[in-house]
Amino acid sequence: MAVVGEEVSNKQVVLKDYVPGFPKESDLEVRTITIRLKIPEGSKAVLVKNLYLSCDPYLSMRMQKPEPDRPSFVEPYKLGSPIIGFGVAKVLDSGHPNFKKGDLVWGTTEWEEYSLITSPEDLFKIEHTDVPLSYYTGILGMPGLTAYVGFHHICSPRKGDRVFVSAASGAVGQLVGQFAKLMDCYVVGSAGSKEKVDLLLTKFGFDEAFNYKEEQDLNMALKRYFPEGIDIYFENVGGKMLDSVLLNMRIHGQISVCGMISQYALEQPEGVHNLLCILVKRIHMEGFIVLDHFDQYPKFLDTVLPLIREGKITYVEDIAEGLESASAALSGIFAGRNIGKQVVVVSRE
Repeated sequence: MAVVGEEVSNKQVVLKDYVPGFPKESDLEVRTITIRLKIPEGSKAVLVKNLYLSCDPYLSMRMQKPEPDRPSFVEPYKLGSPIIGFGVAKVLDSGHPNFKKGDLVWGTTEWEEYSLITSPEDLFKIEHTDVPLSYYTGILGMPGLTAYVGFHHICSPRKGDRVFVSAASGAVGQLVGQFAKLMDCYVVGSAGSKEKVDLLLTKFGFDEAFNYKEEQDLNMALKRYFPEGIDIYFENVGGKMLDSVLLNMRIHGQISVCGMISQYALEQPEGVHNLLCILVKRIHMEGFIVLDHFDQYPKFLDTVLPLIREGKITYVEDIAEGLESASAALSGIFAGRNIGKQVVVVSRE
C-alpha cells in the first residue's frame, strides 16, 4: 500500500514516435520512473492512483504528427511523456477544496500508475458506487454522455423513427441503439464481425444488424434494411458508409456526426460524393464534440443510472489487465479485436 509522501515506482505508457496511421502495439512502450506521492506546497493539484483507463478511437488523432492542414479537436501528444485519456482514479492527496483523500473520480488523467493532476476542475467526483467503477470509463463516463447528447439532443428523435448506427457494438454505438429502442424506434446497426452482429441482436436488442465487411454494396444493404429510408443516422465511421447513408436518408432526416474512425489515419481522406442529398432531402447534419456538453453530465447521470439499475439498458466491456497490456488493448480497437468498451485495469484497489 502506497503511503503519501514516500517515493515509489511509477509505470507509464509512452508514445515512442508519431504514428503514420492507426497505432500499433509497437508504437507504445511501458517505462518505469519514480514519483513522490505528495502535491507541491500551496498547489491546488490532486494526486491520484489510477484504477481504470479508457481506450477511445480519438486517441489515435493525438498520436499523429502535427500538420497545419489536418483537422483535429485535440492536441498531439508530447513525445516522451505518458499519453493522456479518460480514466477512473482514487485521490491520494489534494490541494483542491473540491476533493479529499479517498475520493473516487473520473476524468482526464495520464496512462500511468500515479498521476499529479494540475487541472482538477475537469474531474468528476464519483458519488454512486453501486455500479462497477469501470462504468465511469464508458456508459457513465465520456462515451455514455456522447451517446446521450448525440442521440437525444442532436437528433431530436421521435417515437417510431428509423435509426441506423454504424460501429454499433462500440462504447458509444451500443448505447445509442438502446436509447433508440427505449423510444420504440426501429434500429439497425452495422459492425465488423459475426460475433459483434450477434451481440447487437441478442444483448442490445437491435431489430436488425449486419456485418459491413460482408456487404459488396453498402447502398443496397441499407435499402434492404430501410426500404422506406433512414430518419436518423448516428455517424461513427465516415467515408463510404456516410456516402451510402446519404442516398438512403429520408426527407428532413437527422445525422449526428460523432466520429469518423475510417478517416482518422488516412493521409488523404476519402471523398464524399453524395453531398447533394443534404440539399435535396433537407437533411440536418451536425457534428459535435462531447467536451462542449459536460454541463449536461448531472442530467445525463440522473437519466441513465436508473435505467442501469432497472436493467433497462446493459453494457459490455472488454477488460485488459495491467499497464503492460495497454498498448495491445489500444491498438486492438482499430483492428476490431475488442468486443464492447475497451478498458485497461491499472489497479482494482
